[in-house]
Amino acid sequence: MDTQNTSRQLRYLEEVRIPLHRAGFGTLPVEGEQLPVLWNGAPLCRITGKGSVFYRREDADTPQAEDALYRVEDIAAKTLEYMTAMEAAPQLKASGLDGDYRILADFGGTMLAGTPSKYGVQFVTWDWDYDRTGVVHGHYFMENYDEAKQDFAIRSGLIHKEHFFSTEQLTEIFRCCADSVDEDFFELTDTQEEMIRGIQQQIRGCVPDLDERVRQQEEALERASQEQTM
Repeated sequence: MDTQNTSRQLRYLEEVRIPLHRAGFGTLPVEGEQLPVLWNGAPLCRITGKGSVFYRREDADTPQAEDALYRVEDIAAKTLEYMTAMEAAPQLKASGLDGDYRILADFGGTMLAGTPSKYGVQFVTWDWDYDRTGVVHGHYFMENYDEAKQDFAIRSGLIHKEHFFSTEQLTEIFRCCADSVDEDFFELTDTQEEMIRGIQQQIRGCVPDLDERVRQQEEALERASQEQTM
């Protein structure tokens, strides 16, 4: 048995449990290097130590359960990405810095680092000082890996800030796209409709809890409309 590989998989499963609980899912103790995941108190799927997600069709036979399964798959994939990076990343050595920080990315005088904690891996971006012996101007993102990566890409100059859309912006774009293709506001060609639906699909891949966000936006708009008519 590869003890090192088994330990790595168990560390991953203990880590992925944290964002799952944060997202409202339940978990059971690890069984055979697999983590059972619960949704609304019922079995939903299992995550393996290699990041795969297995489920029974009868456990995900409603649109709501399918959406929950998609969110689990997204959490499992993102956690595997940064845990794999953490395993291979060099340790950050900087004057005045305590703790076990690992360099996940380094470009243009800016770095993205992660450090393990009881709350899961925590992420931060820093600028190197002029002689690369220390770090300055820390932006701390707690467990938010996506925002930390985005901040690193912008700070390092890899991508211009204007090329990014926030989750709130993407949700509103999706909702407006839905109005365009599902309502009778516009006469669209087949090509235009296909393009808009492609945009919607792309946004779904970026926002795992999109349906819930759209629902909240629509409820807020409905409340605002009712207040205006009172």
